[in-house]
Amino acid sequence: DGNPKESSPFINSTDLEKGKEYDGKNMALFEEEMDTSPMVSSLLSGLANYTNLPQGSREHEEAENNDGAKKKPVQAPRMGTFMGVYLPCLQNIFGVILFLRLTWVVGIAGVMESFCMVFLCCSCTMLTAISMSAIATNGVVPAGGSYYMISRSLGPEFGGAVGLCFYLGTTFAGAMYILGTIEILLAYLFPAIAIFKAEDASEEAAALLNNMRVYGTCVLSCMATVVFVGVKYVNKFALVFLGCVILSILAIYAGVIKSAIDPPTFPICILGNRTLSHHGFDVCAKLVMEGNETVGSKLWELFCTSKFLNATCDEYFVRNNVTEIQGIPGAASGLIKENLWSSYLTKGVIVEKQGMPSVPLADTVVDMDQPYVFSDMTSYFTLLVGIYFPSVTGIMAGSNRSGDLRDAQKSIPTGTILAIATTSAVYISSVILFGACIEGVVLRDKFGEAVNGNLVVGTLAWPSPWVIVIGSFFSTCGAGLQSLTGAPRLLQAISRDGIVPFLRVFGHGKANGEPTWALLLTACICEIGILIASLDEVAPILSMFFLMCYMFVNLACAVQTLLRTPNWRPRFRYYHWTLSFLGMSLCLALMFICSWYYALVAMLIAGLIYKYIEYRGAEKEWGDGIRGLSLSAARYALLRLEEGPPHTKNWRPQLLVLVRVDQEQNVVHPQLLSLTSQLKAGKGLTIVGSVVEGTFLDHHLQAQRAEESLRRLMEAEKVKGFCQVVISSNLRDGMSHLIQSSGLGGLQHNTVLVGWPRNWRQKEDHQTWRNFIELVRETTAAHLALLVTKNVAMFPGNQERFSEGHIDVWWIVHDGGMLMLLPFLLRHHKVWRKCKMRIFTVAQMDDNSIQMKKDLTTFLYHLRITAEVEVVEMHESDISAYTYEKTLVMEQRSQILKQMHLTKTEREREIQSITDESRGSIRRKNPTNTRLRLSVPEEQVGDSEEKPEEEVQLIHDKNATAFSSSPQSPGDEGETEVAPEKVHLTWTKEKSVAEKNKSKSPVSPESIKDFFNMKPEWESLNQSNVRRMHTAVKLNEVIVKKSQEARLVLLNMPGPPRNRKGDENYMEFLEVLTEHLDRVMLVRGGGREVITIYS
Repeated sequence: DGNPKESSPFINSTDLEKGKEYDGKNMALFEEEMDTSPMVSSLLSGLANYTNLPQGSREHEEAENNDGAKKKPVQAPRMGTFMGVYLPCLQNIFGVILFLRLTWVVGIAGVMESFCMVFLCCSCTMLTAISMSAIATNGVVPAGGSYYMISRSLGPEFGGAVGLCFYLGTTFAGAMYILGTIEILLAYLFPAIAIFKAEDASEEAAALLNNMRVYGTCVLSCMATVVFVGVKYVNKFALVFLGCVILSILAIYAGVIKSAIDPPTFPICILGNRTLSHHGFDVCAKLVMEGNETVGSKLWELFCTSKFLNATCDEYFVRNNVTEIQGIPGAASGLIKENLWSSYLTKGVIVEKQGMPSVPLADTVVDMDQPYVFSDMTSYFTLLVGIYFPSVTGIMAGSNRSGDLRDAQKSIPTGTILAIATTSAVYISSVILFGACIEGVVLRDKFGEAVNGNLVVGTLAWPSPWVIVIGSFFSTCGAGLQSLTGAPRLLQAISRDGIVPFLRVFGHGKANGEPTWALLLTACICEIGILIASLDEVAPILSMFFLMCYMFVNLACAVQTLLRTPNWRPRFRYYHWTLSFLGMSLCLALMFICSWYYALVAMLIAGLIYKYIEYRGAEKEWGDGIRGLSLSAARYALLRLEEGPPHTKNWRPQLLVLVRVDQEQNVVHPQLLSLTSQLKAGKGLTIVGSVVEGTFLDHHLQAQRAEESLRRLMEAEKVKGFCQVVISSNLRDGMSHLIQSSGLGGLQHNTVLVGWPRNWRQKEDHQTWRNFIELVRETTAAHLALLVTKNVAMFPGNQERFSEGHIDVWWIVHDGGMLMLLPFLLRHHKVWRKCKMRIFTVAQMDDNSIQMKKDLTTFLYHLRITAEVEVVEMHESDISAYTYEKTLVMEQRSQILKQMHLTKTEREREIQSITDESRGSIRRKNPTNTRLRLSVPEEQVGDSEEKPEEEVQLIHDKNATAFSSSPQSPGDEGETEVAPEKVHLTWTKEKSVAEKNKSKSPVSPESIKDFFNMKPEWESLNQSNVRRMHTAVKLNEVIVKKSQEARLVLLNMPGPPRNRKGDENYMEFLEVLTEHLDRVMLVRGGGREVITIYS
């Protein structure tokens, strides 16, 4: 039936026939658009069969990557909130810190401060979870969790930076879990397997760290192998590991209840008020009975030279008594009052029990080999926050599994928030219960030395400490495996997005998609954490990375909410931007509380990644919030910009560069853009405009190509700005539209930069110079400054350097100080940096040139511009024959140009009348029927310099007048022989040479004697033109004399005549003014001051 088939991904093949038939009968009006706009009915049927995306899927990036491979049919995921989100979050949140460090944190910081700490950290994660829920329910979140959420909300730069921070956090978490595993193994399970043994107490810490490094590396290798061999094993055991965690926590609660009824027996031996390490002695007493004899106990032997009573003993041991107290008095003992407040310790201090009688010594130096419990590190609140924070991370676990959920938009918020509520309740209750049940000195004893080397939490647990030890061992193992499984996948997701070019190699993996290379990198980074070897040192590092990640999740939610983008429609309703902002502030505060220098390093890493992606990363458009933010900020700034002109101090040239494109849509004069870049140094506004002739419907593709070409060239020339291509019926109008409508609001151009129409005399239709003059008039009317570059092909590119030379400014009239400002701006660029600036000004006869020089020097001093100053005196001189001759040639050319616009019969009649007139009667006549059409005022590339011999002097014998300076139009054919005495000249070299031989040009020295014969012609010339030509010739002589060697000459551009009669003469004046100069920039001010002496 000829109807085009629909090609929408949503349409099922079974509905296609039905759809086509339907379209043909009722929708014929839309049939041509069916390819791009499918029918609503077929779209809906496709959407109805749409199931949630599988793990690892990529939303609309499918289209970008064009994988082409057909998707395998996937079973609908069946996981609910409990199994899919709640339990994974619990498993990830509960971890090594709860079992190994929470008791110590409570002991050091006291119940009150610990409560504040836990509350702060849990609030931070809860607020983040609320923000995350909003983002996760705003459309489908593919696997990749936080990385995808942030990158799709805040853009590739933030996404990449935060994604990599999250990756580093997860990797260091793996290291922390492995270190926790080794600590449990060496300290509580099998202390005997330690490789490095300490000779004395001072070496114990170093030996422990070395053991951690060796065993940690072995465990890491084993875990990486397990992950490499098969993730499915990790996932199978995940539930077992989770079971261990929950069992351990239940055992703690059971122990608390039991301790209230029947406290367990864990005696602690205290000498004076100093806690003793329960190694090397059995009875907590100084003396024991051996048979009938009283001798020193094992404890006595540790402090004295022998076990006999007359042995020499430690003074503190002699003076103080030994007391045995209960390590776990139980919840009913009222102990919580003692443990409410903090007792921070410095490194190497003995853990003491407050309130016990003690006889202190004058000499406070303590031997580290004595069996006391020493503090192994200096502690303070901020350090404890850093160590504790990793125990609340792991809230992303549910969103990472979004692909496996039956209804992710419902499950993620519910599951995550419930999991955080549960874990927060456990942590807060643990803090209070530990403070209520366990003796303070035991809490402060990090490795449980006072309780026979037991795990401190274990002492509280019921039925046995081993429940906790084994449970925590397996849970840390499981968490380590989870980290080593999750981190490489995250890196693979970032790599496959292609936003960080050097990471692309990590996107590859095994045939089944397992990220092999990413796993290798993860293991290497993990090894760095293991070589640090101390759990307390590694924890703050990963705190930083997680906090940064959470901060950006909050930022993403706040930005999206505040921008009110139309696509921001989360299903989860219980969010507000203030909560997100509070969460973000809390994360930032916690980063600096934990460790200000780690925070700065983490921010620096994120900043470097951000900048790297910005400069090198692939251009991705994800409809992210930062784009929306940029738009809002731009709108706000534009509205704030005053509509009026800026203050003189803020004035800088905001350029509109008018360029011409050729048939292939390539820019004819790239040097104009090089000059733009040198003038702007990357600041202010630049708009590069061009005009394509024709109608929009026919030429819009051509315009797009031209725009693309402009953009490429701007990139190559490092011009930061915008390009605009206008399609107009003629070039003149197009230019006018660009001048009128470029820019937006207060962000308008104030300067127009164009090239000089180099071969304006030779153009077939004489619109070029008319267009140029109209352009000059329009910029004047619009109060815009105008820069015209002459010989633009000779201007330097951005790669060239001038090692010396001058930029000469010819300051003839003051029109706002633009002439002073331009060289100053140019000299900021490395091309012109070594050029010196010279300013010339012209003194008339009645001016005091010495005073002028002084004044100018003072003026420049106040302007803070360094330049040499020279005043050139121009004496009144007689108008030379050369000037008259130039004027005569110019007027005759005007006459000729006028002829071109007459009809055929008029022309014949006019030519006849000219021929018949006496030679002194040439009068200037108005060109009639002048229709302005714009041809972009620019010079032709590669055109050779106009040579003097090409300036054919159209002056002949008495009755000879040339009347055509361009090839004839079809209507002119056969008109050459109109009058017998007439000579026809076209602009070819051969003819001009022949003509010269016939009648020598009056400028040539040989014909000087003929000047006086031509006097009558001169007298009839327009005297105003003669005067203007005189100025141009004289000024040109002076400028050439002084500035011929200059790298660049800037001079005032005289304005066009007010009445339009002398337009063509104006071009001639400018041509004469700038003859014999290499690089010239004619400058015309915009009618306002642009430079000021005031600060």
